Amino acid sequence: METREVISTGLGLCIGRMTEHDLLEVVEIEEATGLSVWGWDAYHKELQSPEDVIMLVATNAMTDSIPGRKVAGFIISRLVAGELHINNVAVRPEVRRRGVGARLLAAVLSHGRSQAARLAFLEVSAGALSAVWVSSGGTAEGLLCSAG
Repeated sequence: METREVISTGLGLCIGRMTEHDLLEVVEIEEATGLSVWGWDAYHKELQSPEDVIMLVATNAMTDSIPGRKVAGFIISRLVAGELHINNVAVRPEVRRRGVGARLLAAVLSHGRSQAARLAFLEVSAGALSAVWVSSGGTAEGLLCSAG
């Protein structure tokens, strides 16, 4: 059985590196939240990427009431020339508004800082300003908007 590298714990959450074993649930969350679809193949390819990709999942007791589910949420980011680009973040609808997204964001920002990232950007759909981003100190200038 594959073990997960734990990034942080607390508040009943364990944030760790995503593994191949998480991908079916990640895709399920992606579909349930209406994110632009990457799909299993794209996530799997990112997992094979070099060290500049940061893919984290949140697991916790919140998902114990959902049979066969362990992953509460995930975040995908990449380090590029001293910048942290956050491409996808999603939380299972059943466990939203419990701090999962905020903990994922805090973990990826902390990891980015440890890798000398000077700036962080969150890519969002046009018109969508993430409350988690703002509550974490992000600004509209740190958002990269895409059509859709």
